[in-house]
Amino acid sequence: MSKITYYYTSVSSNLEIKKHQQKIDMILSSKKIDFDKVDISTDAEAKNKMRELAGDPKALPPQLCNGDTYLGDFSAFDAAVEAEEIEEFLKLK
Repeated sequence: MSKITYYYTSVSSNLEIKKHQQKIDMILSSKKIDFDKVDISTDAEAKNKMRELAGDPKALPPQLCNGDTYLGDFSAFDAAVEAEEIEEFLKLK
């Protein structure tokens, strides 16, 4: 099974992005879901890959993938959490 990749930025003046990233971090960690965190602010190649996987040349973090399968952005993640379908959303089942 592939590993969850969580694209984020450590450099953002956007408070909303920071809050969304903190929530994803907190939820994945609390559910003991193993994930790789990739900082797109220090790696242009990672940013390009994130945007390529998302199918959006302007996609902003946070974005989630399972291997090379694009899962969604924060709003998709948040909806899955609300519906208690996080494992399905992350394709862990």
